Amino acid sequence: MSWVGRTAVEIAEAVRTGKTTAPAVVAEHLAAIDARAATLGAFRKVRIDEAVREARAVQDRDDLARLPLAGVPIVVKDNVEVAGEATRNGSAATPAEPATADHPVVARLRQAGAVVLALSNVPELSLVAFSDSVYGTARNPWNLDRTAGGSSGGSAAAVAAGLVPLALGNDGLGSLRIPGACCGVLAIKPGLGLVPPPVHNWFEMAENGPLATTVADTALALGVMAGDPVTPRAFDLRIAITPNPLPVGLSIDQEFQRAVEEAGHTLREAGHTVVPGRRVPAIVGVSSVAVWYSCAALDVRGLAHAKLERRTRTMAAAGRAVRSLHLDGSRTRDRWRANGADQWFGNADVLVTPTLAQLPPKAARWGRRGLTRNTLLNVGYASVTAAWNLAGWPAMTVPYGRHSSGLPIGVQLIAPPGAEAQLLGLAATLESARPWSRHAP
Repeated sequence: MSWVGRTAVEIAEAVRTGKTTAPAVVAEHLAAIDARAATLGAFRKVRIDEAVREARAVQDRDDLARLPLAGVPIVVKDNVEVAGEATRNGSAATPAEPATADHPVVARLRQAGAVVLALSNVPELSLVAFSDSVYGTARNPWNLDRTAGGSSGGSAAAVAAGLVPLALGNDGLGSLRIPGACCGVLAIKPGLGLVPPPVHNWFEMAENGPLATTVADTALALGVMAGDPVTPRAFDLRIAITPNPLPVGLSIDQEFQRAVEEAGHTLREAGHTVVPGRRVPAIVGVSSVAVWYSCAALDVRGLAHAKLERRTRTMAAAGRAVRSLHLDGSRTRDRWRANGADQWFGNADVLVTPTLAQLPPKAARWGRRGLTRNTLLNVGYASVTAAWNLAGWPAMTVPYGRHSSGLPIGVQLIAPPGAEAQLLGLAATLESARPWSRHAP
C-alpha cells in the first residue's frame, strides 16, 4: 500500500503504530516528486539525501509513539529558514549562504516528527500572486497552463498534486489563501500572534500557516505551528455572506459568487444565522496596493539591483515614491487594524466571501514584465484577501465546488482575532456537506 496521497493524520498514525516507517513514507513521496517535479515546477530544491537522513532520525526517536506528525513529509516555502539550506526567496539577489538555524515554525514541525522534503518555488521576494522566478514557474495541477497562485504557489501545487500532505507557506496580502483557492486546497492565515511570523513580516501583516487537503490535517498542522493544539468548533454563529465584497466597479466571477451563496445555505442548514454582508471600504483596497508597493521597497534594501527582476525593480520604485509622498497606506492600515475592521464587521461572527475575484491567470514569467501589467493582473484576480492582512485577523480558504472551467473554487472565511477554531469548525461543516476532490486528477 502506497502512502502517497494519504493524509497527514493517517501517515502519522501509521508511523507511530508501526504499520509503516518514516523512511518508507519519505522514499515513496520522493519518488512521486521525482516523477512530477519537472512539469509542475513546484520546487526550488528537493532535499533527497537530507530527507532520507532526517526520516531515519525520526524513526529512531525514543518519543516516536507520541509525535503528532511522525514521519509526515512536508514542503517549506523558500522564504522560511531551514537549517543548512539557503533561503533564496525566489531571487538571484538574495544570499546563497545556508541558514544556521531553523525558523521557529520549522523547528516546531520537525520536533513534531515532520520531515522536510523540499523547498517550494515562490515569486521574487514573494511579492506577487504568481510563483514564477529565476528558479522556475509553479503551475496549477488542475491545469498546467494556469498559475498555481502565489506567493506560496509551489507549496499549494505540491499539496494539490498529492506530493506531500502538508506544506508550510505564509500570507502577507493573501499568499496562502490565493494559491490555496487556485489549487483547491485548504489554507489558513492565523491572526496576529498565534504563530511565529516570517522574518519579513510586512508591517506585521504576514503570517506563517499550513496548506492541506483536509480540515483535520489543517488543524493538526496549525496546532503544531502555534505550539498549542487547535480544536475546530463552531456553534450558533452569526455569519455574514458577501458574494462581492469589492468596491463598486470591481467584478467577481459569477460562479464564485454562487459558491458563496451556496456555502451560506449550507451553513444556515447547519444551524447558524446567515445575514447579508457589506462591501469592504474602497480606501482599504487602495491602501493595500500602496502598502504592497511599500513592502517591495523595504524588501529590496541591501540587494544587488542588477540581479533583481524587472517586476521587482519597478514595484520597489513605486514603493519608494509612495513612501516619499506619505501615501504608503500606513494610516489607513493602522486605523483599519485599530478599530475600523471591527466597526465595519458589526455584530457578525464570521464573514464569507469568494477567495478569488477571477480565475487564475496563465502560468508565465510575469517577473519579466513591469509594474502596470503585474498590478493589473494581481488586482484583477486576487483582490479579495488583503483587507484581513491589514486588520491582522485570521482568514482561510476552503474548497467549495468546481468552476465550469474545471478549476476548483475557494470560499474565504474571515473572523475577528482568536477565532481560528471557529473558522476551522465552519470549514469542517462545509467539508462534510460538500466533500471536495483532495487532489487534482
